[in-house]
Amino acid sequence: MTPDLSRLLRPGSVAVFGGGWGANVIEQLGKAGFGGAIHPVHPGRTEVAGIRAVPSLADLPAPPDAAWIGVNRDATVDIVRDLAAMGAGGAVCFASGFRESADGADRNAALLDAAGDMPVIGPNCYGLLNYLDGATLWPDQHGGRRVERGVAILTQSSNIAINLTMQRRGLPVAYMMTAGNQAQIGLAAMARALLDDTRVTAIGLHIEGVDDPVAFEALALAARERRIPVVALKVGTSEQAQVATVSHTASLAGSQAGSDAFFARIGIPLVSGLPELVETLKLLHVHAPLAGRRLLSMSCSGGEASLMADTAIRHGLDFPPYTPAQREAVAVTLNPLVTVANPLDYHTFIWGDERAMTDTFTAAMQPGFDLSMLVLDFPRADRCSDESWNPAVAAIGAAATRTGKPAAVVASLGELLPEDRCDAFMASGIAPLCGLSEALAAADASARIAESWSRPLPAPTMPARAAPGEPVLLDEATAKARLAEAGVPVPRGYVLTDARKARNAANRLGFPLVLKGMGFAHKTEANAVFLDIVDAGSAEAMVTELLGRCDSVLLERMISGGLVELIVGISRDPAYGPMLTIGAGGVMAELLTDTATLLLPVTEPEIGQALAGLRVSRLLAGWRGKPPADIKAAIAAIMAIARFAEAHADTLEELDVNPLIVCEENAWAVDALIRIRNS
Repeated sequence: MTPDLSRLLRPGSVAVFGGGWGANVIEQLGKAGFGGAIHPVHPGRTEVAGIRAVPSLADLPAPPDAAWIGVNRDATVDIVRDLAAMGAGGAVCFASGFRESADGADRNAALLDAAGDMPVIGPNCYGLLNYLDGATLWPDQHGGRRVERGVAILTQSSNIAINLTMQRRGLPVAYMMTAGNQAQIGLAAMARALLDDTRVTAIGLHIEGVDDPVAFEALALAARERRIPVVALKVGTSEQAQVATVSHTASLAGSQAGSDAFFARIGIPLVSGLPELVETLKLLHVHAPLAGRRLLSMSCSGGEASLMADTAIRHGLDFPPYTPAQREAVAVTLNPLVTVANPLDYHTFIWGDERAMTDTFTAAMQPGFDLSMLVLDFPRADRCSDESWNPAVAAIGAAATRTGKPAAVVASLGELLPEDRCDAFMASGIAPLCGLSEALAAADASARIAESWSRPLPAPTMPARAAPGEPVLLDEATAKARLAEAGVPVPRGYVLTDARKARNAANRLGFPLVLKGMGFAHKTEANAVFLDIVDAGSAEAMVTELLGRCDSVLLERMISGGLVELIVGISRDPAYGPMLTIGAGGVMAELLTDTATLLLPVTEPEIGQALAGLRVSRLLAGWRGKPPADIKAAIAAIMAIARFAEAHADTLEELDVNPLIVCEENAWAVDALIRIRNS
């Protein structure tokens, strides 16, 4: 059940506890123009920050909508209990020393018991800044200002929150909230509560750890239903549970793979830094998530055009060329020496001519790109004049109005787009974006949101629970038998412990054959694999040699005609549950690290899309005269492996099929490793 944070987020009255830090909160409320009642509560002072104080909660005229508690951790628990009993709307707990400290577990439990159903933010956090209503429950300076609508940013770090309020990039912040140690209310639940405020245009998350994937799935679903885009910066990596290194998949998946797969699945794009987070939120605030990846770039420099083209490639964005008719429409507005292309270098012939620039920008934008960007770098105001930039500013505004198409002004460096210019562009419906790479990352993230909204809702991810007990490593033959029962194609073979049976087994299987020693985690490195055995005598000799180093061997029919080798694996993420990793396989698996990771359960279309995104997909499609591989068979085999993992989600620790050999017809799991708990 989503907690009701409405009174805490948008209070009509605030109670403040604590003389030192509490005085700072009262000062910030005054600076923000908070219009509600402010009640300092202090047993030993008659006033705090110039406002008359009352000695206890019993002396308040009514239960406060919100409380900011800046006292020691033991007193915090008592105050929370009293607030909950009197029907207060919620509290921010500033004190540390709860769940995040070695001796704080019992005190954390006491805080939760004291709060009951009353919402509590923190502890160990600064609080929240509501710039819409001036409700700044915050004990320190901040750089924000009142707005009528804007984005919400939530972070587990109070220091990151302060820094983000100091940005000078024109981002209108409606809410800034810190979560602290999330004793009662997590980051996702806080964000979900903000979806109810129609003045919030987008939500940004700074996430250090995900302890409740279900809550994030609920947030993503609610945001999708309300068409409020959410973007996240996920930092750090959750500490992996003890994972044995017997499989390739565990090392290939990596500690970040689960987060990447999870957020991609629920439709919350991840960005790589605070500048990208700010620029993405700006773009989302001004424009709805972009309908596609077709971009236009306009600049008066070939250098900027080249930089835009190169940077876009890294983000999977496209600068589509003009058709001949479109090219002619743009060309008539320009000097004959200008070559019309996308990105467009319109040269300086028309610089300063507002009418000419308006005509050019309008003609260039008319074909209907998903985002049209004008690269415009302003000079520094302390040493230069930017007066001659005004015609370009007016022209892009007029062109955006004439075409009705999403437009942005992009500075190649963040500091080359001043805050006052950002404000003016935003007021005219143009997104001001600081930095070429950040702007294109924002376009990519925005397009990913629209793409996720257009797809069917994903199934809930599987829980991360694991059955008790230590997992055991199955030998290859047993592992393959288990997979074969699940519908995974495996080569026919025999387990041998006596070399005298090798000839008969070889003749029954047919040639060529492959021989493997059992009990080796990495058989190739142990020189325990013999390939291309073409007669029974050789088979017997090799079985004899290998049985001198292990107790049993596996003799199998060798798969010929392979076109592509894939690795297909399952590993367990401690936060997100079973993960499916697909990539380039064989001995090159860890060298190439060409992989994609999906969370279970999966569908065949998701597997197909993951395969298409691999570099090795070109081999699957047919490469340098070779026939295309049987992609349908590969997908079916991977799907069968996934179904096996889903059926054994609580007991399966890890699984490796390496390689899955994909032929012109069919696909075969020729090597398999399974670590599983006894069910």
